[in-house]
Amino acid sequence: MSGTWIAEELYDSWGQRFRVTAELAHTKSPFQDIRIIETDSHGRVLLLDGVVQITERDEFVYQEMLTHVPLLAHGAARRVLIIGAGDGGVLRRVLQHPTVEKAVMVEIDGDVIELSKKFLPKISGDAWSDPRAEVIVGDGIDYVTRAPDGAFDVIIVDSTDPIGVGEVLFTDSFYENCARVLGEDGLIVNQCGVPFMQADELRDTSLRRARFFSHVSAYVAAVPTYVGGFMTLGIGSKKDIAGSQDVATIRKRAEQAGLTGKTEYWTPEVHAASFALPPYISRCLP
Repeated sequence: MSGTWIAEELYDSWGQRFRVTAELAHTKSPFQDIRIIETDSHGRVLLLDGVVQITERDEFVYQEMLTHVPLLAHGAARRVLIIGAGDGGVLRRVLQHPTVEKAVMVEIDGDVIELSKKFLPKISGDAWSDPRAEVIVGDGIDYVTRAPDGAFDVIIVDSTDPIGVGEVLFTDSFYENCARVLGEDGLIVNQCGVPFMQADELRDTSLRRARFFSHVSAYVAAVPTYVGGFMTLGIGSKKDIAGSQDVATIRKRAEQAGLTGKTEYWTPEVHAASFALPPYISRCLP
């Protein structure tokens, strides 16, 4: 299908499209439609149910901000739980942190993992073979329900929007269990959509998190292929540590982690500034 165009199907009245140079994979798993295409403009692109999840061109923005912000805000995370993120990019960034002793990734759709290993190796790097990584094909809801109290320092939820297979990752019971399995300095982060088009997603998710976490906020990242302006990443914590550290503190932690000069979007300054929200976004928070 070289030379044809694929239009994203996220919104009925607005969107984007990609010129396809090759279709690398297209299958329907038990959970969703999975497609990986090659493009001139964005390299390889992963779509789930017709919605862009990640592209080789700009994946660094989303992956770095979803990972480095909570881990460096925590400062000493040893055990990290990743729910979703079947492309392996979050796992790769988590494992860049030397304090991390164990990274458990639970992805419900094994086909996403296998196709990403085959067609998106640039995104995951060597993450799949890292001895600190435990990759589970299974239900993230079930996993946090059974996990022991205080088992993790950070939980990163990289899911689709709250429709279809991703809907259960935005419920009260899910956040309640996440709060239980996090230590007292624990943090949870999950994508909350593009508020310009999906304000209800950030508003509703923040209200749910606030029932189980004392401190709830959000920060932003400008991901070009998530159309509509800033993508929000919602964060909940038991202590007021998310977004409260100054640039010098974050820079010192990044230096200790060996991240200096190894990122393309995240910096200590961007980290701190990302919590400064324009009014149209901050109004969506409790």
